[in-house]
Amino acid sequence: MRNNLAAIAAIAIVVVAGTLGACSPTMENRGNLPTAELLSQIRPGTQGKDDIGALLGSPSSTSLFGEETWYYISSREEKVAFLRPTELERKVVAIRFGSDGKVRDVRTYGLEDGREVSPVDRETPSAGNDVTILQQFLGNVGRFNKDKARGNKI
Repeated sequence: MRNNLAAIAAIAIVVVAGTLGACSPTMENRGNLPTAELLSQIRPGTQGKDDIGALLGSPSSTSLFGEETWYYISSREEKVAFLRPTELERKVVAIRFGSDGKVRDVRTYGLEDGREVSPVDRETPSAGNDVTILQQFLGNVGRFNKDKARGNKI
């Protein structure tokens, strides 16, 4: 009887420990963030895009509008089991280039500098007809090549 209770207690302890271990948070690091040592080697006004690319590697993203800017983005997230991840840290290094292709300035942003952006829910109308499934099905009735259906060559 005592052996059975000891075995049940041991199994319960293993199950509880396994359950708690499965719920421990996991940390995920993402992105490409240059070190402070590499960033200190950037000299605005003297280095160009090729120099920065050789020093820091390719950027995570580039600007689409306005002055050309390269972004190096890194983040650290914590995830517990099936819950939504929590972003603990985000760093963005923005390197702006002037019209001559030389570095204009370097700025660093953190998680506190970010802001929520709400997308616009409008839809862009597209040209064409709104056809129902029934119209699509009936619209193709009778539209086939008899010779190709039989396997004959024309």
